[in-house]
This record gives sequence, C-alpha cells and structure tokens, in this order.
Amino acid sequence: MKIRATVICEQDRHILLVRKPKCRWTLPGGKVERGESHAAAAERELWEETGLVVDQVLYLMALTAGDTEHHVFEASVIDVDRVHPHNEIIDCIWHPLESVANLNVSEATVRIVKAFQRRL
Repeated sequence: MKIRATVICEQDRHILLVRKPKCRWTLPGGKVERGESHAAAAERELWEETGLVVDQVLYLMALTAGDTEHHVFEASVIDVDRVHPHNEIIDCIWHPLESVANLNVSEATVRIVKAFQRRL
C-alpha cells in the first residue's frame, strides 16, 4: 500500500490543483518518506510542487483508493499569489470547488473534494 500525504488549499471556494505532464489534475501531495510525519510530508510536497509555504495544516481524514492510502490535510498558506509550478509539476490552477468533477481528475480526488465540501 502506498502512503500519500494529500493537501487541500482552499481560497474563496476554489481549490488548488496541480498537473504533471500528460497526467490528470490532482491535489498537491506525494509519498511520505521514511521517518517523516504525514503532516511534514504534506508541507514538503506542497512547497516542492507549488512553491507555497504552509502556515498551518489540519488533518482532515484518511481515504483509501485502490492501492493508495491518502492522508488528507487542509493547509493555510502564507502567500497564495506566489503559487507556481515546480519540479515535475507543469501547471497549477485555482479551480471552483463545485466543478472539480468536470475536470480530468481521479476518483480519489473527487471523493476527497466532496468530503471537504461537506465540512464547509
């Protein structure tokens, strides 16, 4: 089972999505390294993929999809306007929460976003 830290950044009912070359849109995040906490992995992955620095993270839930266990965090960031694609990420967008399912996204992304919307 893959363990992944997944991050939701929400701003004015828009969430941050990222995309690698020739891939679907997804929430920022990635593999939890050996000896790293899930929260630390969430902060690191968000910075590595978007350049955003986390102010605070809040653990929301665990969700299993296929062979991946997502540990989902809501992150408040210091400067949302500084977002830019970094490393393997080629694009970042702030997309309306209500229409994420209309994009080319995974079922896990849709499930995580729907669960997040229920708490707003």
